[in-house]
Amino acid sequence: MAAETQSFQGEPAEEGPVEFQAYRGTTPPRFVNAAEREYAKILDYYGVPWLYEPTTFVLERDAEGKVVEAFTPDFYLPEQDLYLEVTVMKQSLVTRKNRKLRKLRQLYPDVRIKLFYERDFERIAARYGLPKAS
Repeated sequence: MAAETQSFQGEPAEEGPVEFQAYRGTTPPRFVNAAEREYAKILDYYGVPWLYEPTTFVLERDAEGKVVEAFTPDFYLPEQDLYLEVTVMKQSLVTRKNRKLRKLRQLYPDVRIKLFYERDFERIAARYGLPKAS
């Protein structure tokens, strides 16, 4: 079954709305930072279907079953069955995020996820002439 084409105006950080053609969500994305917005623009430019924060993975529950730790990746690419997490934090500050990713991979071994660091974004930004997000 082919995905339905929808066009949404995103609510990006700092700049005005962007119309997304490859976005497959039912409500407009509300990006947390400019880096997420720029990644969405790249995915959209290349026609890669994507969803924004569609899944939250429970990483830990307390004795009563209440969620005490969870992780929501930024993007999901349904045609690749791949989650993307974007961070523009300094490399020295991503320890907590890396720990969550290790835990996610341990608890959900069939979930495919890729973390994009600030250095990855800088390479993409340089290659495609994008502004550096922070």
